[in-house]
Amino acid sequence: METMTTTTARTTHTGTPATERNVVSPAARYVFGAVRLALGFYFLWAFLDKLFGLGKSTPSERAWLNGGSPTTGYLSNSSGPFADFFASMAGSAWADWLFMLGLLGIGAALMLGIGMRVAAVSGTLLYVMMWASALPMTTNPFLDDHLLNAMVLVGLALIGAGRWIGLGGMWEKLPIVQRMPWLK
Repeated sequence: METMTTTTARTTHTGTPATERNVVSPAARYVFGAVRLALGFYFLWAFLDKLFGLGKSTPSERAWLNGGSPTTGYLSNSSGPFADFFASMAGSAWADWLFMLGLLGIGAALMLGIGMRVAAVSGTLLYVMMWASALPMTTNPFLDDHLLNAMVLVGLALIGAGRWIGLGGMWEKLPIVQRMPWLK
């Protein structure tokens, strides 16, 4: 009888771990890769729209490059038990920079399929904060798209979705990532 260690160590002729082959079908890999890319585009689009004011969520006159604040609009309209906390951050230079760097970093990591664990943790933190700033929910007593997307991010990192339609496989082989697996 094989142990889990032996099963995990075996690989197929393509280099894919045997356990991965049994858990995630080739079709599912493309779906999870596409979901990762879609979430990455979601973050990158928010970054670009707030930076340049592309007219979707941010008009050009409120673009960050034109002196606008990427956090003012959303955080100033916070509601619920944490409204004062979030409103106090609105428009602060440190909040603007953290928010924009977060959008860019999470989006780039997801699009490239690298640093999925860091992207999942930081993206989940961002989503949970956005969820908390909108309490109480108007359409559901607890759940909204922020929490669902946070769970999807964590799931993508747990299954290693950066390897599919991405550079995650090569990234994981880098010596620094081998020494510090939290960078996967």
